[in-house]
Amino acid sequence: MAGLNKVTVDDINVKGKKVLVRVDFNVPLKDGVITNDNRITAALPTIKKLVADGGKVVLCSHLGKPKNGPEAKFSLAPAAARLAELLPETKVTFAADDTVVGDNAKKAVAEMADADIVVLENTRFRGAEETKNGEAFAKELADLVDDEVFVMDAFGSAHRAHASTAGVTKFVKETAVGYLMQKEINYLGNAVETPVRPFVAILGGAKVADKLNVISNLLEKCDTLIIGGGMAYTFLKAQGKEVGLSLVDDTKIDYCKEMMAKAEKLGKKLLLPIDTTVAAGFPDPIDAPIDVEVVDSDKIPADKEGLDIGTKTQALFGEAGKSAKTVVWNGPMGVFENPTLAKGTIAVAKALAETDATTIIGGGDSATAAINLGYADKMSHISTGGGASLEYLEGKVLPGIAVIADKN
Repeated sequence: MAGLNKVTVDDINVKGKKVLVRVDFNVPLKDGVITNDNRITAALPTIKKLVADGGKVVLCSHLGKPKNGPEAKFSLAPAAARLAELLPETKVTFAADDTVVGDNAKKAVAEMADADIVVLENTRFRGAEETKNGEAFAKELADLVDDEVFVMDAFGSAHRAHASTAGVTKFVKETAVGYLMQKEINYLGNAVETPVRPFVAILGGAKVADKLNVISNLLEKCDTLIIGGGMAYTFLKAQGKEVGLSLVDDTKIDYCKEMMAKAEKLGKKLLLPIDTTVAAGFPDPIDAPIDVEVVDSDKIPADKEGLDIGTKTQALFGEAGKSAKTVVWNGPMGVFENPTLAKGTIAVAKALAETDATTIIGGGDSATAAINLGYADKMSHISTGGGASLEYLEGKVLPGIAVIADKN
């Protein structure tokens, strides 16, 4: 699975053809303003290539999780406006249809010249028709581009078999992956399948349950597995340590014991926090000032909650990261949204920024942390998909990749 034997945008001729591109414009918005346009800029190489080749480029994406049908706060209008700013030489039209494929979209596409762009409204405005891979909606999307070409470049949505990521491929003549998909799969695939060793995997985040298969799969592939974040406390409890009020999934204690035994059997290092930053409770609001102390991981007081790794652990995890040749990191080390509790995550990001290793950040919160902390340009690759990169690290075949034509 390391390589990618799929038709790519370099293998197809789109001149004069209509091309539907599934991009990932699921950007964070605050009061209608984009706070991080990483996902839009990540899609630019593919978009520019198709425009330069004279294609009529129709972009579709979801944004957020609209539960009540179309809502203005989930509109892709700000993303389309940002794209127009980034491509001043190109005509970019936003088709404001709550039905996604409506009169505005049909008119805009009919009037396209070669190398124009039309951005459709949020695909999830169609609700279950999109998320349950409804055939009628998939066909509407394909018909909009005369059933000609579909390009998948939304790695962040590739683990979902939706109408706009998978269903649409049944109705178009040609399919291909974009440059972002290529890059994601090459980095993540090579890291897991053919890593330059030592290979260190760092997993964080709150829930063990989210990372069960990843932990098991990575233990077989990596040399050292580091576990931080909220899920570390279930492992510490499985070792018989008192964890106070810390987040624990009691249903996964046996699983954690199995994984520790598996690491030992395979001769892999499994590193857990040796000290912990504790407080009387979770900060409310999340970024509120909070009183903390650092205690050894086997001395967490009964009335305190672990919310970040401690200073000794920061050094331990940092050294492990620096000694590696390949590092995959997915998930923060603590409640990184709080300045006081972000120190563990900052320490890991800093260590990875200072190493010569190939460093791959597996999307989601760790990507946000690396970008917000200013370390993005020091990493080899920051994935645009949290859930997708996790499933890829589990060894799963992603539906949004499986449906694209293989190279002959």
